[in-house]
Amino acid sequence: MKDQGLQIVILESEHFRNARRFVWGEVRPYELALSLGKRAYFSHSTAMFLRALTDQIPKTIYVNEEQTPKNFGGSQLTQPGIDRAFAGKQRTSRAIYLWNDIRVLLVSGKWTERLETGQVTAPDGTIADATKIERTLIDIAVRPDYAGGPQQVLAAYAMARERVSVSVIIATLKKLNYAYPYHQVIGFYMTRAGFSEKQTEPLKRLGSHFDFYLTYGIKERDYDSEWGLFFPKGF
Repeated sequence: MKDQGLQIVILESEHFRNARRFVWGEVRPYELALSLGKRAYFSHSTAMFLRALTDQIPKTIYVNEEQTPKNFGGSQLTQPGIDRAFAGKQRTSRAIYLWNDIRVLLVSGKWTERLETGQVTAPDGTIADATKIERTLIDIAVRPDYAGGPQQVLAAYAMARERVSVSVIIATLKKLNYAYPYHQVIGFYMTRAGFSEKQTEPLKRLGSHFDFYLTYGIKERDYDSEWGLFFPKGF
C-alpha cells in the first residue's frame, strides 16, 4: 500500500467543537472514532456488528466514553413516573462527528469501570475493547435507538440465543443497577427470540412490580402480561 503521509482530519460536529486529528498513512475509521473519547470502547450497534449479532454493517460507529462516578439519590419508582418518562422519545447523544462518509456517535455512558468489555479486532484492523455479548444485549435493550430500533434488537437476541449466558446477563444487570426494571424488557426479547423457559425463568424470578415499556414514545401499543410490558402494536 502506498504511504499516504501525514493527514489532518477534521471531524465536524454541529453541536460541539470540531475534532482535529493528525493521521499518518491511511485513515482507519474505527481507530479515528475511538480517538474522540478517553478510554472509549465500542458499544451498541457497533458492538452488535463486532460480536456477530447482526448481519448489517452499521452506518454509524458508536463509542462509549463513560462519565465520572456519580451518586444519585434513591428516588422511588412509581407507575405514573414510569409512564411519563417513556411517553416521549429516547434521549440521544448530540455528540455526532462527521468526516467524509464516516459518522461517529459518542455515547456518554454511566460509570461502569468498563464492565463486561473485551478486546476485538475491527474490520480496519483496529484492536480495541467492545462490550461483550451479554453487556451488548443489555445496552441495546436499554437504548434501542442506538441499535436501529426494537426489531434489530430482537434480531440480535435471536442471533445470541446459543451463545449467551443468562447468569452473566443478570449479574451484569445487577452491577449496572438501573432504576428501571429492564429485566422485563430483556425477558420479553428472549421469549420472542425463542429462548427456552429454563433460560428466561431466572429473569421472571426478579419479579414484575410495575408495568414497563419496550421502548419510548409508543403510540399504539399491546400488552404482554407475562412480562408486564407495553410494546408497539404489531411487533
